[in-house]
Amino acid sequence: MDKYIGRKLDGRYEITELIGVGGMADVYKATDMIDNKTVAVKILKREYAENEEFLRRFRNESKMIASLSHPNVVKVYDVGFSNKLQFIVMEYINGITLKEYIENEEVLTWQDSVHFVIQVLRALQHAHDKGIVHRDIKPQNIMMFEDGTIKVMDFGIAKSAREQAFTATDQTIGTVHYISPEQARGDQTDEKSDIYSVGVMFYEMLTGRKPFDSDKPVTIAVMHMKNMPKRPRAINPDIPAGLEEIILRAMEKDPENRYQTASDMIKDIESFKSNPSMVFGYYEEVADELETTTTSEIYLKEEKSPLYEEENYDDEIDDDEIDDDETDDDEADDDETDDDDEEGESRSLFIPVMTAVTIAFIVVAVFFILWLVKGVINGGPTTSRYEMPNLVGMDYYEAKDAYTYLDIQINETENSTYEKDLIYFQDIAVGDTISTGQTVYVNVSLGVSMVQVPDVKNYHYDMAKKMLEQEKFVVEQRYEMSSEGVETSMVIRTEPAAGEEAEAGSTIIMYISKGIENNTITIQNLVGKTIEEAKKLCEFYGLVVIEQESPSTEDENIVIAQSIEENQVVDIGTEITLTYSNGQDPTGVVPFSLTLPENATGRFVLDFLDSNGTTLASTSTINAAYSGSSVNTTVEGSGVQQIVVILSNYATNKQVKLGVYNFDFTNLTYSAVTEDIQGAFEAVDGINHPTEAPTDAPVIINPVITDPAPMTDPIIQTAPDPIIDNPEPVVTQAPEPSSEEPIVTETNSNGDLTAEPPATAPVDFE
Repeated sequence: MDKYIGRKLDGRYEITELIGVGGMADVYKATDMIDNKTVAVKILKREYAENEEFLRRFRNESKMIASLSHPNVVKVYDVGFSNKLQFIVMEYINGITLKEYIENEEVLTWQDSVHFVIQVLRALQHAHDKGIVHRDIKPQNIMMFEDGTIKVMDFGIAKSAREQAFTATDQTIGTVHYISPEQARGDQTDEKSDIYSVGVMFYEMLTGRKPFDSDKPVTIAVMHMKNMPKRPRAINPDIPAGLEEIILRAMEKDPENRYQTASDMIKDIESFKSNPSMVFGYYEEVADELETTTTSEIYLKEEKSPLYEEENYDDEIDDDEIDDDETDDDEADDDETDDDDEEGESRSLFIPVMTAVTIAFIVVAVFFILWLVKGVINGGPTTSRYEMPNLVGMDYYEAKDAYTYLDIQINETENSTYEKDLIYFQDIAVGDTISTGQTVYVNVSLGVSMVQVPDVKNYHYDMAKKMLEQEKFVVEQRYEMSSEGVETSMVIRTEPAAGEEAEAGSTIIMYISKGIENNTITIQNLVGKTIEEAKKLCEFYGLVVIEQESPSTEDENIVIAQSIEENQVVDIGTEITLTYSNGQDPTGVVPFSLTLPENATGRFVLDFLDSNGTTLASTSTINAAYSGSSVNTTVEGSGVQQIVVILSNYATNKQVKLGVYNFDFTNLTYSAVTEDIQGAFEAVDGINHPTEAPTDAPVIINPVITDPAPMTDPIIQTAPDPIIDNPEPVVTQAPEPSSEEPIVTETNSNGDLTAEPPATAPVDFE
C-alpha cells in the first residue's frame, strides 16, 4: 500500500488514492477537510526533494504558478514545504488526458485539433504574460472534459523567463518527443520553446504519429536538433495546406523563424478557421508543380533557405512517377511535340538538382578525407575545447551516448535512493574547460538497497523493534488479539513477512499481541467517541455494529448511547447498537406548573416566549375563581433555552413579566432564574383586597361630665369618619366597666383635656 494514502497533509488534505505517476512527482486524489472538496495533490519524489538546487527552484516556481488564473489552466490552491515533503494542491479534473484521447482516435479531424490547440495557446499566452514558460507541453499534461474543454496542467517544472541564469540541470527536464531544439541543446529557453512543443503536438494530432521517434531518447533529441520532419500532408493528404504551414512555422529549428508569441499563432489559426482554403505563403514549393508530391523541396520565401536536408528528400524520389511520365509521352501522336516539351522541362529541372546533390556529396567527401589525412599527419585527431556538461541526474549509458567526445568512466558505485544507473557525482565541475577525449569519473547508483526482513515472531515488541531498526527499517506498531496463542506484548507477525526483501529505510508493520483470542469480549465504554472510532474498535474485537443516529446536544457523529453497557461480557459476533448525534438539538415537551396567589381574582393567560420573542406556548384562559390553587400546562422546544413567562389580565388588559426560566427540553426539566408570582398578579390588578370590620376602640372627643359623682357607665362619643388614605378605619373602644375609681377629666384654659391622677392604676386604652 502507498505510504501516503490515508495521511493528512498539513492537517487538512487527506490522501485517498494514487491517480498519476510522473518522472518527478506522483499525483494523488485527496479531500480538503476544511472546504469539503476533492483536490489533486502533487508530491515531489524523494530524489528531487533531496536536491537543494532543484528544491529551491521548485519552491520559487510553485509560488509563481499559484498566481495563474485562467479557464484553460488547472488551478493551484496551495503549496506546502517541509523538511521531508514538498507538494502542490491543485484543482481535481474528472476527465481524461489529451494523450488518451489521441490514442483512442488515432488521427483527429482538423476541426477538433484546432479546437484543442487554440485553448492550449490561450493558456500559454496567459502564463507567458506573467513570465512563466511551461517547458513540458505534451498531451499527457493536458486534461480534457467531456464537453471538449481543455485545461493545461503540470507547470511544476516551469521556469521564469525573467531568470537570466541557466543551469545544466535544465537539460534533463521535459519530454523528449516534444522537446524544442534549443532545449535539447541545453540553451536558454523562452516562450518560443513552448510554441515548438505545441507545433509537435499539432503535428501528432493530424497525422497520428510523432515527427521524430526512436527507442533511444537521446536519438530523438538529436533528431529535434538536426533532422527535418516529414511533411504532414505527405502522411495525411486531408490536412489543409494552411494548417500545414502553421505547423511547420511553429516547428522551425531557429526560434526566430517561429511564431514569436502564442497570440500570433492563434491569429493565424483564427484566420484559417474563417477561410479553410487559404494559404499563408510562408513556404513555396519548387521542382514539381504537383501539390501532393513527396519529392518537392520547400524553401523559406524570405531567405530561400532549404527547410529539408538533402538526405531526407533523396530517399523520397519515386521511380514510378518518372515511369509514369515516360508512359504518358506515348499516349497520343497528336500531342507528341507537346509531350516532348514537357519531358524536356521535367528533365531540365531533375538533372540540375541531381547534379547539385552529387557536387555537394563530393565536396563533403573531400573535406572528410582531408580531415582524416590531417589527423594522421599530426599524429591523431584534432582536439576541441568544450565546457563540462552536467552529468548528474543522467542515466550513465545515456550520458555516454549523448557526450561521445568525453571518456566517461565509473569511479565507484553504491546503493542509494537514486534509480539504478543514475549518475550522482562527477569529478569535473560543470562549466570547466575540457578537451575532446578527456576522461571524467562519475559515481553511479546501484539503486535502492534491499534488506531481508528478520524473523521477530514471539519476541517481545521492544526487542523486535530494535532488531528491525538495526536493519534500517522504520517500525510501525499495531495491536490485535492473537489466534495463534501468542502471549501479550509478543510479536505475532510483520508486514512484509519475515524472510521477504524490502527497501532499506522502508516501513515495517509489526503486529503485537493483546492477548490470546477467545470467544468472549468485555464491552468498553464507547460513549463520547466518534462513531468511526467506536466502529473500528467494535469491529476489531469482533462485534457487529448497528448504527443509529439521534438528535443530541453533543457534536455531530459523537456516540451518545450504546445498547450493551460497559464491562458486560458478550460473545464475539454479538450485535451492538451505537446511537450517535446527528448534530441537531433534540425536541421535548416540558410540563410547567404555577401556584396561584390565594386572593387572586380575574381571568388570566400565560405566554411562554423564547429569546427571539417567539411564542412557544400559551395557556387557555385561567379563571381564578374556578382554576383551583394551581395551573398546569406544557411547553415544547429543543435543546436548552431561556424562556420568559408573561402574565396577562383580561379584565384590566395589563401585562407583566412573571418570571424567567431555563427549560431543558432534552431532560424535560425547568428551573426558575427569576420569579415573582405575587408581585406579577398585584401589577396586573389581579389580587382582591376585601374591606374588614373595625377592631380598634373609637376615638373619644371632648367628653362632657355633668355629674361629678363617680362614673359607672362612661359616655363614649366617636368623631365623624375622617378622610384618610388607609381604607381600614381606626376604632377606639371604651374600656370595660371597672370597680376602680373613675377617671375625671376637665379642660384647661386652652380648651385641652386634663386629668387628675387616678386613685388606682390607670386604664390603658390602647
